[in-house]
Amino acid sequence: MAMKVPPHQVDDTVRFYRDVLGLADAGVDGDSVGFHFGDKVLWIDAVPTVSQAELWLEIQTDDLDAAAAHFEAHGVTRCDDIEPLGEFPGFWISSPAQMIHLVANDNDADDEE
Repeated sequence: MAMKVPPHQVDDTVRFYRDVLGLADAGVDGDSVGFHFGDKVLWIDAVPTVSQAELWLEIQTDDLDAAAAHFEAHGVTRCDDIEPLGEFPGFWISSPAQMIHLVANDNDADDEE
């Protein structure tokens, strides 16, 4: 999961999860700082285009095409322009409450093949 945070709030947000909650460090990836959050990793991303923090979630699938068809059949809004993924296999959707979800290829399923 990723928390998209305005740059002016990143340092305080990182301090909160590291020093106040005491979450274990999960590393740094570019401009993102990660913390172990139960069995998940919470990534804190500095995003200059947001005015307030947003929590973005990830859904994993072993069949992106089938997932895309399923969401389309249920009228789920695709929002691929929200953040370009480049060559990364996945796409973005939004819940009715405007919660952003990354639909991504399940790497574990690839390892089983």
